[in-house]
Amino acid sequence: MKVSHRGQVPPFEVMQIVDTVATMRAAGHDVISLCVGEPGGGAPAAVNELASKLHADQADFGYTSTIGLEPTRQALSDHYRLTYGIQIPAKNFVMTAGSSGAFQLAFLAAFDQGDVVALARPGYPAYANILRALGLNVVDLPTGPAQRFQPTVQLLEAAKKKHGRLDGLVIASPNNPTGTMLSAEELETLATWCQANGVRLISDEIYHGIEFVPERKGHTSWEYSRSSIVVSSFSKYWGMTGWRLGWMIVPDDMLAVVDGLASNLALCAPAPAQRAVLAAFEPSSLQEAEGRVHEFARTRELVLGSLDKLGIIQAAPADGAFYLYGKLSPEVLDKFGSASAFCAAVLDEAQVALTPGGDFDPFEGNLFIRLSFAAGYHRVAEALDRVEEFLKRNM
Repeated sequence: MKVSHRGQVPPFEVMQIVDTVATMRAAGHDVISLCVGEPGGGAPAAVNELASKLHADQADFGYTSTIGLEPTRQALSDHYRLTYGIQIPAKNFVMTAGSSGAFQLAFLAAFDQGDVVALARPGYPAYANILRALGLNVVDLPTGPAQRFQPTVQLLEAAKKKHGRLDGLVIASPNNPTGTMLSAEELETLATWCQANGVRLISDEIYHGIEFVPERKGHTSWEYSRSSIVVSSFSKYWGMTGWRLGWMIVPDDMLAVVDGLASNLALCAPAPAQRAVLAAFEPSSLQEAEGRVHEFARTRELVLGSLDKLGIIQAAPADGAFYLYGKLSPEVLDKFGSASAFCAAVLDEAQVALTPGGDFDPFEGNLFIRLSFAAGYHRVAEALDRVEEFLKRNM
């Protein structure tokens, strides 16, 4: 039987590593996983308490409206007013099944088959895989230390000239895997260029709130362009990965299109999560989330001061999120041949799970590894010691 061509996209390698880690742990091995971007601790206590109460009271968990419950969307509108100082009507928020559901809706609503969409490289692989599965043409913008691993107008101009057109740009600040962030001026420059050139900007803001450099504070693209689409979720800052609740901020001209698509693809976002997440905006929940950010910051300093323990000679500036993206030393690469082989050996011998960079950059990624420091200070410290001992034994 036929299998669709559009479905022939590579799997996300990190999820395969997660499966291996689960198998090793089931066999009794103490594996420290630094491969996945999942904050420890789960949802804030107030969210869990409200969820328990709603279940005990047999609350209505039936279908919601396609775009989501009005109180939840209004809470997000209030959150943006308090956090970013801008007023966005509740009608422009659309609740989704995680940010993944939002990206599918955004790409379907904004682009037609054959359109050209630019992405910074290295970047989150699901962007390119979803776009290609939908029949779009993906243009890589090769970035590095000179661009702080973020797209620039110069790269966009070159891409537009080379390909003859540019229909969209996906940005992420903080970025996965590099953790780099756009300054307010850089974001405004990109948003202004996109608006002037008829390029739909899609801004991935799921790591907002997890920021470490004051001059790189998170700004939403809607501060500069209300024709852009914002994607975010409760997964990272609030630690609610498995709740699968995200949101979009949708321009007025796309609201009907997004509503029509969403009503056919998912009907609505998870109703229990939409109701319980109202407690995420309570002071105690925000205080809990900020406490985690302080722990991330402490762990980040530990990692940045321990690059030699990992065999890394150069790392992207980790402005936000909870990742370190580092280039392995020539000695390590000579010994193991690639980042993939290095990570496999570290997992097998040191029982520490790291992510090779090939998923994030198919051209130069096998020189890099990504480390998530979301596991917590003490587990990360132990992992660093294990990798250091591994290198001493094998180099």
